[in-house]
Amino acid sequence: MNDVVIIGGSFAGLAAALQLGRARRKVTVLDTGRPRNRFAGHSHGLLGHDHKPPLDILVEARQQLARYPTIRLVNARAESVSGAIDDFCVFTDDNECLKARRVILSYGVVDQMPEVPGFAENWGKAIVPCPYCDGFEVADQHWGLVWSGPQSHNYVRLYHDWTDALTVFADGHEIAPDIRADLASRRIPVVEGRITEIARHGDHNATVRLDTSPHVAVDILFAHPRNTPSASLHESLGLATVNTPFGIALKVDERRETSVPGIYAAGDLANPLMASVTLATSHGATAGIFAQQSMLV
Repeated sequence: MNDVVIIGGSFAGLAAALQLGRARRKVTVLDTGRPRNRFAGHSHGLLGHDHKPPLDILVEARQQLARYPTIRLVNARAESVSGAIDDFCVFTDDNECLKARRVILSYGVVDQMPEVPGFAENWGKAIVPCPYCDGFEVADQHWGLVWSGPQSHNYVRLYHDWTDALTVFADGHEIAPDIRADLASRRIPVVEGRITEIARHGDHNATVRLDTSPHVAVDILFAHPRNTPSASLHESLGLATVNTPFGIALKVDERRETSVPGIYAAGDLANPLMASVTLATSHGATAGIFAQQSMLV
């Protein structure tokens, strides 16, 4: 029997495996090889790995885990989880039942691309969601922000640390009069109309085409599409969730344990605040440590 089966082998899952492997616990990591940030050319803000391609960081991490004999990395998808604490069964698409005392869910989320030509193709390149991840590289350039709701007002204030040149695209959203007044006081133009296409020119340049307004070129476009968990295991398990402006996240306590005893969660799947490789790694390590401690006799 495994001590822990980890479902999802990106940053959170591998960080959990590392802690468990160092504690000499038997661990199996299931992964399908499709991390959320695979579209990004570089990962930023991760200490010791700043400006490295995220896929390269994951390759190096898997190589480092190979020195721990109790860790097994498996290219497979978890189809279901059944049982209870100390006696879980993770059933895979290879028709294998992996027995485990604990389970860590770290299968992440999938960004839901709007049906706008050029949006999906430019995601992670000319269109990005996070200034902490990509803002430094395009500081003092002309940024665009696709309005997604009241939370976008905070982004306007946040972006000021990187640039004074910002254009807001309403994209059909209602923007409250008081917020419009604040944007006007900050000399931030609001472009009306629906976005009909994103055309990319170079690594960090996008032309936003609209249905009722002239096209607008920006150096980088920030957008925050909704996301959804990349698997539905949490639903069949009946795990508690919390709502965020962009989707749901699994509810966990300070130990990263979900509402079902013995099942932990880490990474973007269980982070309602902000997607980040640094946070995913931290939360994964936390889940691994507390899963191990919960098995002490």
